[in-house]
Amino acid sequence: MHLYSGSTIEFISDSTRNTIASKLEQSFFDYFRYEPPRSEVRAWQNSLRAMASALELGAFNDHGIVVEYQLPLSSRRLDCLVTGTDAADRPGAVIIELKQWEETELSPIDECVTTFVGGAKRDVLHPSRQVGNYQRYLLDMNTAFSEGDVGLHACAYLHNLRSVESAPLRDERHEGLLAQWPLYAGDEVDSLVEYLDVNVGRGKGGPVLEHVLTGKYRPHKRLLDHAARIIRNEPAFVLLDEQQVVLNHVLTLTRARHLSTERSVFLIHGGPGTGKSLIAVNLLAELSAEGYVTFHATGSKAFTENLRRTVGNRAGALFKYFNGFMDADGEIDVLICDEAHRVREHSWNRYTKAEDRTDRLQVDELLAAAKVCVFFLDDLQVVRPAEVGSSSLIRERGAAHGIPVIEHTLEAQFRCGGSDGFVQWVENTLGLRRTPFVLWDPAEEFDFEIIDTPEELEALIRARDAEGHTARLSAGFCWPWSKPNADGTLVHDVRVEGWSMPWNAKSDASRLAPGIPKSDYWASDPGGVDQVGCIYTAQGFEYDYAGIIFGRDLVYRHGQGWVGQPEHSHDSVVKRAARLGTGAGFTELVKHTYRVLLTRGLRGCAVYFQDDETKHFFLSRIET
Repeated sequence: MHLYSGSTIEFISDSTRNTIASKLEQSFFDYFRYEPPRSEVRAWQNSLRAMASALELGAFNDHGIVVEYQLPLSSRRLDCLVTGTDAADRPGAVIIELKQWEETELSPIDECVTTFVGGAKRDVLHPSRQVGNYQRYLLDMNTAFSEGDVGLHACAYLHNLRSVESAPLRDERHEGLLAQWPLYAGDEVDSLVEYLDVNVGRGKGGPVLEHVLTGKYRPHKRLLDHAARIIRNEPAFVLLDEQQVVLNHVLTLTRARHLSTERSVFLIHGGPGTGKSLIAVNLLAELSAEGYVTFHATGSKAFTENLRRTVGNRAGALFKYFNGFMDADGEIDVLICDEAHRVREHSWNRYTKAEDRTDRLQVDELLAAAKVCVFFLDDLQVVRPAEVGSSSLIRERGAAHGIPVIEHTLEAQFRCGGSDGFVQWVENTLGLRRTPFVLWDPAEEFDFEIIDTPEELEALIRARDAEGHTARLSAGFCWPWSKPNADGTLVHDVRVEGWSMPWNAKSDASRLAPGIPKSDYWASDPGGVDQVGCIYTAQGFEYDYAGIIFGRDLVYRHGQGWVGQPEHSHDSVVKRAARLGTGAGFTELVKHTYRVLLTRGLRGCAVYFQDDETKHFFLSRIET
C-alpha cells in the first residue's frame, strides 16, 4: 500500500501547485476510512514541498517516486522513495526520511536523539538509524531488492534544520550511522542532490518504480524459526522505530547501572503483532552476548517450550517461567518478562505444601530478582481469572518498592498484514474499546472472511497449508476435551452440525499416535493442522492464516450487546471464577479470548459463527 506514486515531473507539479497534501489526504481516507491527523497533513505539505524543490534543483525529470509507502507486513510507512538508474545503468532506489525538526539535543539512549515531537521533548531514533532500518527491512521483505534486481540506498533530509544546528545529530557516537546512511540539513540540499545523482541520477525510473511496487513480499520470518540465530548473536529480524528505541533504552540503562545497586523497571505496552516477543528475544541475545546475567520468563508453557526446542538445550536454559524466581534476590542483571499479562497472584499452586505457601506476590518476586525488570504486556490479553498481570499492578508494585517505572508503547503492526485497522476493528466490534475502525473494508490487503460452514472453514485452512503457508484452526472453549484413546489417537470432541475434529492433545498426554504433536507444539509442528487449537495453545503464537470457530459462549444480542453464556463453555476454571466473582467477569474474559484468536494471522483470518445473530452483527460491520 502507498498513498502516492508516479513520475517526479508529476510530483513536482503537484507540490508546486500545493495539491500534493490533498491527494495524500484523500488516499489516506480511501484506504483507512478516517481522516488523517491535521499534523500529518501539515507535515506532508511542508516536507514534500522541500523534497520537490530538491528534485527540481537536481533536474530529476525522468524518475519514479512513491510517497508514504507501507513496509510489507507492517503498519509503518516510509516517507519517500525515488527510483532511477546509476551511471552504470543499474536500476536503483533511494529512501529519503523527511524530518521537520528545527533543533535536537544529545540523548542518553544509544542511537537516539532528543527533539520536540508530539507536544513534548522525546527520545527518538536517530534519523540515520531509522532510515537504515527501513532499508534493511525492504532488503528482507521485497523481492525487487532481496533478489538484487534493484539497488537500495537510504538517507535522511532535515529540511528545516541548518547544518550549524545539527551537531547533536553528527556527534562522534553517530559516526558509524552517518557513514552508512548520510544525513543532510536544509542548507545542504546540494549534497543531497549529489547523493541522489550518484545512485539514481541517470533517470529511467518509471520501470524501476513499477518493479518495486509489484515486487513480491518474501514470507515473514517467524520468531521461533530464527530464535537459534538470534541467541547466537546473529539477529535475523530488523527492529523498526519505537522497537529499536525500546531495545536501545534497555541496553543503555543496563550498561549504565552495571556497577550500581539502583534498580529500574520497564513497562512496554503493545497489542497483538507489535513485536513485544521480538524485542524480548533480541534483548536476551544482546545482553547475553555482552556478559550480563539475563533470563527470559513467561507464564506460557507452550511458548517457552517452543523457544527451548528451537534454540537447543544450552540456550534453552535462559528461558524460564514466572514462578521460577521465588528464591532469587537481585543476583540477575536483567529479567525479561514476556507476556507479562499472564503473571499470577502467587507462584505457588495447588500442589505446593501448605507450609511453603506465602502471601508474597509473584510480581514482587520478579521485581526482587533483578536490577532491571522489563515487562512486555497487553492488558487486553488476560484470558484466565488467575492472571493478574496489568499495567496498574506493575506501576503500583514498582512504587511500593521505590523503583522508577519507565514506559514505552509499541504501535507498529507486523501481524494481520501490517493492518492496525484490523486489530482495532476487532476490538471495536467486540466492545473492548472505541477505535476509528467501525467498519471493515474488504479491499484491505489483510484477507478476512466469514465462512458459512465448518467444512468450508477446514477446507480453506487445509488448502492454505497445502500451498506452503502455515495455517491453523482454533475455537472458543465450547466443547469437552477428552484424553487420547488407548491407541494414542485423539477423540473428535469439537462437533458442529455433523462436522467434527479433535482438540489439540492435552498437556499431560503421555502417549500419542504418530504425527500428533504434543500440545506445546501444536502451533509450530506441521501436524497441528489436523487438530483444533484452543486459546491456551494459540496465545503467543502466529501463523499465516487463522481459522476460528466462534462458539456460543459469547453471542451478540440486539438491545443487549455482547452476552456471555457460561452454559456453553467448557472452561471450568473461567466459569468457576466468574461464578465466585473473583477476577474479571466471564464475558470480559471470553471477549479477550476471541480477540486473541482473531489476531493470530499474518496474512488472513476466516471465521465460522455458530450463532446466526452474532454472525449477522459481524457482517453488519463490514463494508459492502
